[in-house]
Amino acid sequence: MRFRAKIVDFACLNHFGRIINTIAKLAKTCTLRLTVGKLYFILSDKVANGGVSMWCELCQGNFFDEFQMEGVAAEHNEIYLELVPENLSRALKTAQNAKAVKIKLTNKHCPCLRVAVELPSLSSSSRIVTHDIPVGVIPKRLWNDFREPSVPDFDVSIYLPVLKTMKSVVERMKNLSNSIVIEANLSGEMNLKIETDLVSVTTHFKDLGNPPWASEDGCQSSAQDRNLESMAEARIDIRKLQQLLAGQQVNPTKALCNIVSKRIVHFILLHEDVSLQYFIPALA
Repeated sequence: MRFRAKIVDFACLNHFGRIINTIAKLAKTCTLRLTVGKLYFILSDKVANGGVSMWCELCQGNFFDEFQMEGVAAEHNEIYLELVPENLSRALKTAQNAKAVKIKLTNKHCPCLRVAVELPSLSSSSRIVTHDIPVGVIPKRLWNDFREPSVPDFDVSIYLPVLKTMKSVVERMKNLSNSIVIEANLSGEMNLKIETDLVSVTTHFKDLGNPPWASEDGCQSSAQDRNLESMAEARIDIRKLQQLLAGQQVNPTKALCNIVSKRIVHFILLHEDVSLQYFIPALA
Protein backbone atom coordinates (compact mmCIF):
# COMPACT_ATOMS: atom_id res chain seq x y z
CA MET A 1 0.00 0.00 0.00
CA ARG A 2 1.64 3.21 -1.14
CA PHE A 3 0.62 6.80 -1.72
CA ARG A 4 2.54 9.91 -2.66
CA ALA A 5 1.43 13.17 -4.27
CA LYS A 6 2.80 16.60 -4.98
CA ILE A 7 1.25 20.04 -5.54
CA VAL A 8 3.37 22.76 -7.12
CA ASP A 9 0.76 25.15 -8.51
CA PHE A 10 0.09 27.99 -6.08
CA ALA A 11 -3.61 28.39 -6.92
CA CYS A 12 -4.22 24.63 -6.62
CA LEU A 13 -2.48 24.59 -3.26
CA ASN A 14 -4.60 27.43 -1.90
CA HIS A 15 -7.80 25.89 -3.24
CA PHE A 16 -6.92 22.51 -1.71
CA GLY A 17 -6.15 24.24 1.61
CA ARG A 18 -9.56 25.93 1.60
CA ILE A 19 -11.36 22.65 0.96
CA ILE A 20 -9.51 20.92 3.83
CA ASN A 21 -10.32 23.89 6.03
CA THR A 22 -14.01 23.58 5.20
CA ILE A 23 -13.93 19.84 5.99
CA ALA A 24 -12.11 20.48 9.27
CA LYS A 25 -14.98 22.76 10.32
CA LEU A 26 -17.55 20.06 9.51
CA ALA A 27 -15.91 16.96 10.94
CA LYS A 28 -13.65 16.25 13.91
CA THR A 29 -12.53 13.01 12.30
CA CYS A 30 -13.28 11.73 8.84
CA THR A 31 -12.32 9.05 6.37
CA LEU A 32 -10.03 9.85 3.45
CA ARG A 33 -10.61 7.46 0.57
CA LEU A 34 -7.94 7.47 -2.13
CA THR A 35 -8.51 6.06 -5.60
CA VAL A 36 -6.49 6.52 -8.78
CA GLY A 37 -8.63 9.41 -10.01
CA LYS A 38 -10.28 10.88 -6.94
CA LEU A 39 -10.02 11.76 -3.28
CA TYR A 40 -13.05 11.51 -1.02
CA PHE A 41 -13.57 12.90 2.45
CA ILE A 42 -16.34 10.98 4.17
CA LEU A 43 -18.16 11.45 7.44
CA SER A 44 -20.80 8.86 8.17
CA ASP A 45 -22.23 9.38 11.60
CA LYS A 46 -25.21 7.11 11.86
CA VAL A 47 -28.16 9.25 10.81
CA ALA A 48 -30.32 7.11 13.10
CA ASN A 49 -28.41 8.54 16.07
CA GLY A 50 -29.03 12.07 14.84
CA GLY A 51 -25.61 12.34 13.25
CA VAL A 52 -24.82 14.24 10.08
CA SER A 53 -23.17 12.66 7.05
CA MET A 54 -20.79 14.27 4.59
CA TRP A 55 -19.44 13.19 1.23
CA CYS A 56 -16.86 15.41 -0.44
CA GLU A 57 -15.36 14.39 -3.77
CA LEU A 58 -12.40 15.95 -5.63
CA CYS A 59 -10.68 14.99 -8.88
CA GLN A 60 -7.02 14.60 -8.07
CA GLY A 61 -5.95 15.76 -11.55
CA ASN A 62 -7.24 19.26 -10.82
CA PHE A 63 -5.01 19.67 -7.77
CA PHE A 64 -1.94 17.46 -7.94
CA ASP A 65 1.02 17.69 -10.29
CA GLU A 66 2.06 14.17 -9.29
CA PHE A 67 -0.19 11.48 -7.85
CA GLN A 68 0.83 7.85 -7.36
CA MET A 69 -0.94 5.23 -5.35
CA GLU A 70 -1.08 1.49 -4.93
CA GLY A 71 -4.09 0.24 -3.09
CA VAL A 72 -4.55 -2.70 -0.79
CA ALA A 73 -4.63 -5.14 -3.70
CA ALA A 74 -4.69 -5.03 -7.50
CA GLU A 75 -8.44 -5.63 -7.70
CA HIS A 76 -9.11 -3.26 -4.78
CA ASN A 77 -6.92 -0.38 -5.81
CA GLU A 78 -8.06 1.95 -3.01
CA ILE A 79 -6.85 3.13 0.36
CA TYR A 80 -9.09 4.16 3.26
CA LEU A 81 -7.56 6.22 6.07
CA GLU A 82 -9.08 7.72 9.17
CA LEU A 83 -7.72 11.14 10.09
CA VAL A 84 -8.36 14.39 11.96
CA PRO A 85 -8.83 16.96 9.16
CA GLU A 86 -7.86 19.82 11.49
CA ASN A 87 -4.31 18.36 11.61
CA LEU A 88 -4.09 18.36 7.83
CA SER A 89 -5.54 21.86 7.69
CA ARG A 90 -2.90 23.11 10.14
CA ALA A 91 -0.09 21.54 8.14
CA LEU A 92 -1.33 23.19 4.94
CA LYS A 93 -1.53 26.59 6.65
CA THR A 94 2.28 26.57 6.81
CA ALA A 95 2.26 26.21 3.02
CA GLN A 96 0.84 29.66 2.26
CA ASN A 97 3.71 30.66 -0.04
CA ALA A 98 5.36 27.29 -0.50
CA LYS A 99 7.20 26.26 -3.66
CA ALA A 100 5.79 22.76 -3.39
CA VAL A 101 3.96 20.44 -1.02
CA LYS A 102 4.51 16.69 -0.99
CA ILE A 103 2.14 14.30 0.77
CA LYS A 104 3.20 10.74 1.42
CA LEU A 105 1.86 7.78 3.37
CA THR A 106 4.61 6.59 5.72
CA ASN A 107 4.83 4.05 8.51
CA LYS A 108 7.66 4.69 10.96
CA HIS A 109 6.15 4.12 14.40
CA CYS A 110 2.57 4.28 13.23
CA PRO A 111 0.89 5.04 9.89
CA CYS A 112 1.19 8.76 9.07
CA LEU A 113 0.51 11.14 6.25
CA ARG A 114 3.74 13.08 5.94
CA VAL A 115 3.21 16.60 4.59
CA ALA A 116 6.52 18.10 3.44
CA VAL A 117 6.30 21.82 2.71
CA GLU A 118 9.11 23.28 0.63
CA LEU A 119 9.48 26.96 1.49
CA PRO A 120 11.39 29.52 -0.53
CA SER A 121 14.66 30.58 1.07
CA LEU A 122 17.25 33.24 0.31
CA SER A 123 20.07 30.73 -0.13
CA SER A 124 20.15 28.13 -2.88
CA SER A 125 19.03 25.34 -0.55
CA SER A 126 15.34 25.26 0.26
CA ARG A 127 13.81 24.93 3.69
CA ILE A 128 11.53 21.98 4.21
CA VAL A 129 9.01 21.80 7.03
CA THR A 130 7.50 18.36 7.62
CA HIS A 131 4.36 17.46 9.51
CA ASP A 132 3.55 13.86 10.38
CA ILE A 133 -0.21 13.40 10.71
CA PRO A 134 -1.22 10.11 12.38
CA VAL A 135 -3.81 8.16 10.43
CA GLY A 136 -5.63 4.87 10.97
CA VAL A 137 -5.73 2.40 8.09
CA ILE A 138 -9.27 1.09 7.66
CA PRO A 139 -9.35 -2.63 6.80
CA LYS A 140 -11.15 -3.72 3.66
CA ARG A 141 -13.89 -5.56 5.56
CA LEU A 142 -15.16 -2.17 6.84
CA TRP A 143 -15.12 -0.34 3.50
CA ASN A 144 -18.82 -0.86 2.93
CA ASP A 145 -19.55 1.48 5.83
CA PHE A 146 -18.16 4.31 3.69
CA ARG A 147 -20.16 4.00 0.50
CA GLU A 148 -21.64 7.11 -1.09
CA PRO A 149 -24.94 7.92 0.63
CA SER A 150 -27.86 7.51 -1.72
CA VAL A 151 -29.82 10.64 -2.60
CA PRO A 152 -33.11 10.26 -0.77
CA ASP A 153 -36.41 10.27 -2.65
CA PHE A 154 -37.04 13.93 -1.82
CA ASP A 155 -40.25 15.92 -1.83
CA VAL A 156 -38.70 19.21 -2.93
CA SER A 157 -35.39 20.22 -4.45
CA ILE A 158 -34.51 23.93 -4.53
CA TYR A 159 -31.51 26.17 -5.18
CA LEU A 160 -30.24 27.90 -2.04
CA PRO A 161 -30.11 31.67 -1.63
CA VAL A 162 -26.69 33.36 -1.44
CA LEU A 163 -24.94 31.42 1.32
CA LYS A 164 -23.59 34.56 3.02
CA THR A 165 -27.14 35.91 3.38
CA MET A 166 -28.42 32.59 4.62
CA LYS A 167 -25.55 32.38 7.10
CA SER A 168 -26.29 35.78 8.65
CA VAL A 169 -29.99 34.90 8.98
CA VAL A 170 -29.19 31.57 10.66
CA GLU A 171 -26.63 33.16 12.99
CA ARG A 172 -29.23 35.61 14.27
CA MET A 173 -31.82 32.87 14.68
CA LYS A 174 -29.34 30.65 16.53
CA ASN A 175 -29.47 32.99 19.52
CA LEU A 176 -33.21 32.42 19.82
CA SER A 177 -33.66 28.69 19.29
CA ASN A 178 -31.81 25.36 19.05
CA SER A 179 -33.79 24.18 16.05
CA ILE A 180 -34.84 25.65 12.74
CA VAL A 181 -37.51 24.62 10.24
CA ILE A 182 -36.52 24.69 6.57
CA GLU A 183 -39.45 24.57 4.21
CA ALA A 184 -39.58 24.93 0.46
CA ASN A 185 -41.85 24.28 -2.50
CA LEU A 186 -41.55 23.71 -6.23
CA SER A 187 -42.27 27.38 -6.99
CA GLY A 188 -38.83 28.53 -5.92
CA GLU A 189 -39.90 29.64 -2.43
CA MET A 190 -38.05 28.78 0.75
CA ASN A 191 -38.63 29.80 4.36
CA LEU A 192 -36.41 29.56 7.41
CA LYS A 193 -38.51 29.52 10.58
CA ILE A 194 -37.98 29.37 14.28
CA GLU A 195 -40.78 29.10 16.80
CA THR A 196 -40.38 29.28 20.55
CA ASP A 197 -42.83 30.10 23.34
CA LEU A 198 -41.73 33.72 23.17
CA VAL A 199 -41.08 34.42 19.55
CA SER A 200 -41.67 33.16 16.05
CA VAL A 201 -39.50 34.45 13.22
CA THR A 202 -39.67 33.57 9.54
CA THR A 203 -37.38 34.66 6.73
CA HIS A 204 -38.82 34.25 3.23
CA PHE A 205 -36.81 33.72 0.05
CA LYS A 206 -38.48 33.88 -3.37
CA ASP A 207 -37.56 33.13 -7.00
CA LEU A 208 -34.79 30.71 -6.05
CA GLY A 209 -35.57 28.25 -8.82
CA ASN A 210 -35.86 24.48 -8.68
CA PRO A 211 -33.29 22.17 -10.28
CA PRO A 212 -34.55 20.24 -13.31
CA TRP A 213 -33.89 16.77 -11.90
CA ALA A 214 -33.95 14.00 -14.45
CA SER A 215 -37.20 12.14 -14.03
CA GLU A 216 -36.52 9.44 -16.66
CA ASP A 217 -35.74 6.87 -14.01
CA GLY A 218 -38.84 7.90 -12.11
CA CYS A 219 -36.96 7.82 -8.84
CA GLN A 220 -37.91 11.38 -7.91
CA SER A 221 -41.54 10.83 -8.80
CA SER A 222 -42.80 12.06 -5.44
CA ALA A 223 -41.54 15.53 -6.34
CA GLN A 224 -43.12 15.37 -9.81
CA ASP A 225 -46.65 14.82 -8.52
CA ARG A 226 -46.54 17.54 -5.88
CA ASN A 227 -48.65 20.66 -5.83
CA LEU A 228 -46.15 23.39 -6.77
CA GLU A 229 -47.18 25.66 -3.92
CA SER A 230 -47.27 23.11 -1.11
CA MET A 231 -44.32 23.22 1.29
CA ALA A 232 -42.12 20.29 2.30
CA GLU A 233 -40.50 20.90 5.65
CA ALA A 234 -38.03 19.49 8.14
CA ARG A 235 -36.94 20.72 11.55
CA ILE A 236 -33.19 20.38 12.07
CA ASP A 237 -30.53 21.26 14.63
CA ILE A 238 -29.66 24.89 13.94
CA ARG A 239 -26.03 24.45 15.03
CA LYS A 240 -25.44 21.80 12.36
CA LEU A 241 -26.80 24.10 9.69
CA GLN A 242 -24.75 27.00 11.00
CA GLN A 243 -21.63 24.81 11.00
CA LEU A 244 -22.16 24.03 7.31
CA LEU A 245 -22.67 27.69 6.38
CA ALA A 246 -19.87 29.03 8.57
CA GLY A 247 -17.37 26.47 7.31
CA GLN A 248 -17.81 27.35 3.65
CA GLN A 249 -14.61 28.53 2.04
CA VAL A 250 -15.12 26.96 -1.33
CA ASN A 251 -17.66 29.49 -2.72
CA PRO A 252 -19.80 26.99 -4.59
CA THR A 253 -20.99 27.88 -8.08
CA LYS A 254 -24.20 25.95 -7.35
CA ALA A 255 -25.80 25.19 -4.01
CA LEU A 256 -29.04 23.31 -3.58
CA CYS A 257 -31.03 21.50 -0.99
CA ASN A 258 -33.33 18.49 -1.13
CA ILE A 259 -35.96 18.06 1.56
CA VAL A 260 -37.55 14.77 2.53
CA SER A 261 -40.46 15.94 4.68
CA LYS A 262 -39.84 15.47 8.39
CA ARG A 263 -36.91 13.13 7.67
CA ILE A 264 -33.79 14.72 6.25
CA VAL A 265 -32.33 17.79 4.57
CA HIS A 266 -29.65 17.04 1.97
CA PHE A 267 -27.38 19.89 0.86
CA ILE A 268 -25.25 19.75 -2.30
CA LEU A 269 -22.56 22.37 -2.90
CA LEU A 270 -20.79 22.25 -6.26
CA HIS A 271 -17.65 24.07 -7.33
CA GLU A 272 -16.01 23.30 -10.70
CA ASP A 273 -13.88 20.44 -9.41
CA VAL A 274 -15.36 19.71 -5.98
CA SER A 275 -18.71 18.46 -4.80
CA LEU A 276 -19.76 18.44 -1.17
CA GLN A 277 -22.89 16.68 0.05
CA TYR A 278 -24.11 17.16 3.60
CA PHE A 279 -27.03 15.34 5.20
CA ILE A 280 -28.74 16.67 8.33
CA PRO A 281 -31.44 14.42 9.81
CA ALA A 282 -34.71 15.94 10.98
CA LEU A 283 -35.45 16.23 14.68
CA ALA A 284 -38.40 14.29 15.99
